[in-house]
Amino acid sequence: MTDIIGVAGCGRMGAGMLSNLRKAGFAARGYDIRAIDGVSNDIDAFCDGLTTLITVVRDADETDTVLFTDQAVVTRAKTLRTIIICSTLSPSYVKALRDRIPNHVALIDAPMSGAQIKAEAGTLTFMTGGQSAAALQILRAMGQDIHDMGSFGAGMTAKVLNNLLAASHTAMTRIVLDWADSAGVDESRLLALIHSASGQNWLASGFDEIEFARDGFAADNTIGILVKDVNAALDIAPDEGTALPQAVQSVLCDLKPRRKP
Repeated sequence: MTDIIGVAGCGRMGAGMLSNLRKAGFAARGYDIRAIDGVSNDIDAFCDGLTTLITVVRDADETDTVLFTDQAVVTRAKTLRTIIICSTLSPSYVKALRDRIPNHVALIDAPMSGAQIKAEAGTLTFMTGGQSAAALQILRAMGQDIHDMGSFGAGMTAKVLNNLLAASHTAMTRIVLDWADSAGVDESRLLALIHSASGQNWLASGFDEIEFARDGFAADNTIGILVKDVNAALDIAPDEGTALPQAVQSVLCDLKPRRKP
């Protein structure tokens, strides 16, 4: 049987992932509830013959919608053999999926890092749990670095911890740039310094390429997703040590759009 791969959620990340699967020669199709060129919004057509599902939707509620309720791919796609979870979700939620999905369907968590620019370039970083050889081939069509973190759920745990750092970099970099404005220090010169000095971080080094670097907070944008990802990390936090992550969330929620000089 030919492996037919479906990408559910063809927004900023999923669209580039789908494009790179097709470039690599995979029989790949997309699904989105919105009308998007080259992507189906007919769930029955999407599920017909589908063997591998990649979910790239926003959160646990949307994942439930795709898998079990409105789209119900788990029951609608009779030929489904593998589900690869690429959304960033609570590790506890992800691990609980095993009891909700038939045992003949393999589950792999493979959240990714790299933002839209790397999704389009096919150079994402994936963190995987429960990885298989077949899934690895699929991920290599979309990513440059693939880290096998262990059993199912370990990839998601690694991802939310990574994103906790990314959220802190985002919050602190934006504070630093605001303070630089107040002190009359040029943004581009400061970012060049940070890139080569001890304050170097992913957001500062890619500030002019990362599409959300200047955004303010909105519930449906990438800054809002970072706030959601901190919540996912807090879901596995020890009893102590949550004050700083919660402070990062607060800073992100207060961000206003930053103009380009």
